[in-house]
Amino acid sequence: MITGKFTDFITGTHRKKVPKQAIDQAKLCFLDFLGVTLRGSKTRSSIAINNIVKEGSESTIIGHKKANILDSALANGIAAHCLDLDDGHRFAQMHPGACVIPAALSTCEASNKNGKEFIKSIIAGYEVAISLGILVNPEHRNKGFHSTGTCGTFGAAAAACYALNLDKKETLNALGLAGTQAAGLLESGHSGSMGKHLHAGKAAQSGVLSALLAKEGFTGASSIIDGKEGFISSMVNCGIKNKKLEIGNFHIQDVYFKKYPVCRHLHSTIDATFCILNKNSIKTDDIQKIIVKTYKIAANHDNYDPKTKEAIRQSLPVSLAIAVRNGNLSLDDLKTDDEIAKISSKIVTECDENLDESYPYKRSSNVIIQTEDHSYSECVDLPKGEPENQFTLNELMDKFIELNPEISADILEIIDDLENYNMKELMMVLDNEFKMTK
Repeated sequence: MITGKFTDFITGTHRKKVPKQAIDQAKLCFLDFLGVTLRGSKTRSSIAINNIVKEGSESTIIGHKKANILDSALANGIAAHCLDLDDGHRFAQMHPGACVIPAALSTCEASNKNGKEFIKSIIAGYEVAISLGILVNPEHRNKGFHSTGTCGTFGAAAAACYALNLDKKETLNALGLAGTQAAGLLESGHSGSMGKHLHAGKAAQSGVLSALLAKEGFTGASSIIDGKEGFISSMVNCGIKNKKLEIGNFHIQDVYFKKYPVCRHLHSTIDATFCILNKNSIKTDDIQKIIVKTYKIAANHDNYDPKTKEAIRQSLPVSLAIAVRNGNLSLDDLKTDDEIAKISSKIVTECDENLDESYPYKRSSNVIIQTEDHSYSECVDLPKGEPENQFTLNELMDKFIELNPEISADILEIIDDLENYNMKELMMVLDNEFKMTK
């Protein structure tokens, strides 16, 4: 029973020695989450949810107000995911931080847990979400499910169970309740809607709700994952039974951080293109054709006429055209015009069978830029931010400041000393700083 294995890990984390590398990584994940979520709190989708939820006193909605424990998890999950800049895991094919950290934050702040417990709740949540994502993908994704919303619900529940000190029976019930709420369809994101943002928020909220209900004696199906009509048989396929669950490896150590505010499948193409442009003096007008040879999922992101900012984030040719024209790809660059349309019309995306065979171990892209008298090429196997090609602490700090230039970098030193704070105190300090800069 998979929920039983998850339960043993979650409840055992209280007494288990956690590797220092996992603790350090959890701090980096929180740093990245804060920067992305604070900037995300200013977007349309974040403002929309904050117009709906009522002010409360239990936990902080970053950049806005305090609310009850469920609403803060929902709002922070939306803000964390709406920019497409949140962390991810390439084998789990999901974004764990936007689901897990809002759940850990709301429950730890509301119950006045200390920083050590907050870190462990994050680690427990990432482990459950990622190990489930590894188990069920790529089959789960290929059926049209967004693992951030589905597997993320289990991860959020795990974080909340740990933070609320649920026992084994309660944790088992919470995971059962999380599984029956797990949802999220890729169509929401690929169509260019804000529905994708909701997946992370609802995963966080549903995870917290599951833990709160279980604490009150509400029961859930312990067979929710591998039962006859459970998660795997309904939302994956029977072939998954031949795979083993990888639990207890502290998968948080393997997450990636994002440089560009677009779908991760586009990043290796953009990195390869910038490598060519930075090495050579190529004028935009001199480019006659750009050929992108990549793996199938990336090549399928081929919308040449995105109508929304969310759709631009899912479009390889248009995102690449913006990067070529601007020499950058930041949040402020996600706009289209006639020049961008002209450049994108010169871009051809192709599925390369050899590169596709190496997916998901690699996310390769071979970019060829042709001018009248020369052809330039570059291949990137893993984009910047993967554990094999890591961001440094300074680079993550720079990302935070770039997203939130009004915030003093000094406030971020609090994260290095996270263990010595209780979460109410920490969020009060951060909230005061964030509000002072509005």
